[in-house]
Amino acid sequence: MNFELNDEQQAYIASAKAFSDKALSPHAAQWDAESIFPKEALRAAGELGFMGMYTPESAGGLGMGRLDASLIVEELAKGCTTTAAFLTIHNMATAMIGKYCQESAVEAWCPALVMGEKLASYCLTEPGAGSDAGGLRTSAQQDGDDYVVNGSKVFISGAGETDVLVVMTRTGDAGPKGVTALLIPADAEGVQYGKKEHKMGWNAQPTRMVTFDNVRVPMSHRLGEEGQGFAIAMEGLDGGRI
Repeated sequence: MNFELNDEQQAYIASAKAFSDKALSPHAAQWDAESIFPKEALRAAGELGFMGMYTPESAGGLGMGRLDASLIVEELAKGCTTTAAFLTIHNMATAMIGKYCQESAVEAWCPALVMGEKLASYCLTEPGAGSDAGGLRTSAQQDGDDYVVNGSKVFISGAGETDVLVVMTRTGDAGPKGVTALLIPADAEGVQYGKKEHKMGWNAQPTRMVTFDNVRVPMSHRLGEEGQGFAIAMEGLDGGRI
């Protein structure tokens, strides 16, 4: 088996290293010390395609495999680990939207997301469920053509500063088959944000609780089919663990 990187992969590494050395590394210490969320740097990353690495090409992304994306993230993390980590979360959520949302939602959100002009958060972890998608309790009850969402998510990266949330909710019985993923605008009525968490490092991205109080979400904002959310969540997390 040949483990040598090809010319295209070497070019990805060179591009990411140049960006990291110029746009991330010189500022990382200040961003952490002053809790600055570097949106301008993220937009600049979007101009290079780094905010839509594994979003499908049909949704405006690069459609990369995980190996190629990991080579890029490795270089970015050398400049600012915290910013690179948020970038991977944004990429995961954006890829989910691009792959599983209806065309109207993809067209409304993905062009700005893949350019870093808008940012996405991923909402899975709950006070009593951790990152166990099968054990979550945030509910989404169907009411006409909408879902009504109630519940809380914790330790959400970017919360309060991002534009859209990919939220895992419970629409059915307990267990994985009752989980459904929804796209919720971050400023939707009934979405509330807690105080910014105090962390030891990792301060260049905000982390907050997100609470949903009778938030109405059109059924057209569902990702995939009802009950498919657990599979979507695991697909994203499995890729992220690479």
